[in-house]
Amino acid sequence: MPELIQGNAVIGQSGGPTAVINASLVGVVEGLRRAGAGSAGNPILKVLGMRHGVSGLTKGEFHDLTDLSPDCLDRLAITPSAGLGSTRDKPDLAYCERIFEACEKHNIRYFFYIGGNDSSDTCRIVNELSNARGYELRCFHVPKTVDNDLVGSDHTPGFPSAARFVAKACMADFMDNISLPGIKINVVMGRHAGFLTAASAMARREARYGCEACGDGPQLIYVPEVAFDLDRFTQDVSEVYDRQGRCHIAVSEGIQDKDGQSIGAMLIQGQVDDHGNAQLSGSGALGDQLANVLKARLTPEGGRPVRVRADTFGYVQRCFPDQSPVDLAEARGSGRFAAALATSGDIDGSVAIVRTSPIGVDQPYSAKFERIELSDVAAKTRHMPAEFLDGHNNVSQMFLDYCRPLVGELPRYERL
Repeated sequence: MPELIQGNAVIGQSGGPTAVINASLVGVVEGLRRAGAGSAGNPILKVLGMRHGVSGLTKGEFHDLTDLSPDCLDRLAITPSAGLGSTRDKPDLAYCERIFEACEKHNIRYFFYIGGNDSSDTCRIVNELSNARGYELRCFHVPKTVDNDLVGSDHTPGFPSAARFVAKACMADFMDNISLPGIKINVVMGRHAGFLTAASAMARREARYGCEACGDGPQLIYVPEVAFDLDRFTQDVSEVYDRQGRCHIAVSEGIQDKDGQSIGAMLIQGQVDDHGNAQLSGSGALGDQLANVLKARLTPEGGRPVRVRADTFGYVQRCFPDQSPVDLAEARGSGRFAAALATSGDIDGSVAIVRTSPIGVDQPYSAKFERIELSDVAAKTRHMPAEFLDGHNNVSQMFLDYCRPLVGELPRYERL
């Protein structure tokens, strides 16, 4: 085994929690233990967890993970949400200086950060600082985001489980819609990428069982990658409603017009997060406003108002305790892989999931982990490719084939 650096390892969780982020945490712990971390005479003295990410690291707030029992780790791996607590801090250079100083103070030589593209950028900056100071610190980013928007990966831990929730929620909601017909809008997470909203198409029976005439919803799907036009949206809904007497719709929270202006941001005035972004997931304004537009435009003059309802799936879709089997396995595996990289001589990097099987109907699924450069993923955003889209309000068969093995087996409901 390559020579290990003497010091402590630290692991943090960042950004929105997911159904499998703890599986990645457990994977890192397991990988370090395989290298002997915490055992007598091993250079890796302790495995520490940051309390609320780098915010806790700079304050010296840790949870000692070194001696957690295997049973505890197994239970933690299937527990949703961030077990260590998370943070929305987006460190700049000055903040990263404090992170680096905390690593020096607490003799940290192995730094693992589980999160999205902002977290990978934090890893990159801390790594560059340590290199410039001549302090050997092995920095590794472990991927996580339900948005599925990390560059370099086929998909990201957290996405398959959230996609599974969206698909099942839309299946149930569509059954509600055909029981009491009307127009139903569901707003799904995805500020810049539409993968999660697109997963709503998995709710359609014809997408899975060859039922071409089912007409299952959602009949209309809108993602940020395609410019959203309110007049065209109204026409789309009108055509489906006139034909079927109902309409089921999935809309990404991040839909934008042809000029790149967020529709949600225009409708949600004054509600922003710590980074100045409109709180799209925490507000029902987008769904409510779209519903109001449809009521006004589709109700005949002097006639009975059209029945329009809207729901915002919101934060529940991130951590719903019905994890995709593929997601659980890959989240844990990505943590183990990061630990193996750090203990085998690599000094930095991010973990990518690379699909090794072709995308197609009934194709067996396989994937592998690869190390990629931090700079290749840091602060970058991946969008849905054109081949995953079908026109301005639908997804392609290729997307369905891509998504199917990730979400796992779905219920097979019947209609009379």
